[in-house]
Amino acid sequence: MRLIFIKFLFICCLCLYLPGCSTLSEIFSDGSSSSDEDEYAGWNAERFRTEAKAAVDAGSYEKAIKIYEALQSRYPFGQDSAQTELDIAYAYFKNDDPDSAIAAADRFIKMNPRSPGVDYAYYLKGLVNYNRGIGFVDRFLPTDTSQRDPGTARDALNNFEELIRRYPSSKYIADARLRIIALKNNLAMYEVHVARYYIKRKAYVAAIDRAATVISKFQGTPAVPYALLVMEEAYGKLNLLDLAADTKRVYDLNYPSGPPVPEQQNTTLSHRVWDFIGLEK
Repeated sequence: MRLIFIKFLFICCLCLYLPGCSTLSEIFSDGSSSSDEDEYAGWNAERFRTEAKAAVDAGSYEKAIKIYEALQSRYPFGQDSAQTELDIAYAYFKNDDPDSAIAAADRFIKMNPRSPGVDYAYYLKGLVNYNRGIGFVDRFLPTDTSQRDPGTARDALNNFEELIRRYPSSKYIADARLRIIALKNNLAMYEVHVARYYIKRKAYVAAIDRAATVISKFQGTPAVPYALLVMEEAYGKLNLLDLAADTKRVYDLNYPSGPPVPEQQNTTLSHRVWDFIGLEK
């Protein structure tokens, strides 16, 4: 037992003289660094906010997020802690991290239901879902977003409609209404695309149901005349000639010169090539 104690004492003394090993805690540490803490040493809340805003303005969103997270950990109950939650939600959004952005906005809404910034939180959720999934292809090639899975579009529509319902005087209402129009147009055309797919599959009843959805739920959208054409064709395929004729009369009465809005506006060579390849089908 005495021999073991002497060996242990010898090792401890030796460690004190090893270069770079001044303490036992450093030897048995997990190698983690306190560089992040040292980086913000001496920063007050105002310094954090100033540096984070500068990073956002410069487009350095990852850096901004790191600073905002450090601010939240050091001043969780500060005077502007609620605003910090909104700021970090926006930084997540700009950094293409939609899930984190939505989570941050939801936290703000839950913790600050009476804050003047709640309307912005709902608006930001709508923006996140409106832009969710937009990547390289969407930004630089002529894709047709109405042929995509409309799940996030429906989420965005619900977000904007909730904003209008809860905060009708919000300064974000005008933009939200414009986005709702675009979302409804896209959702309506998506239903038309699905109806056409059903016709190709000879599922004519399903095609009629989809087209009827456009006419009943998306009145006033550019998709309505195309839905009527789908219905006319499907009724004809089912040999329901009276219904096909009635649908044609409705179409001719309302659209004697054809659909007022072309299905693909500003069609270019790149659009035609994209359609020929069929990557959106």
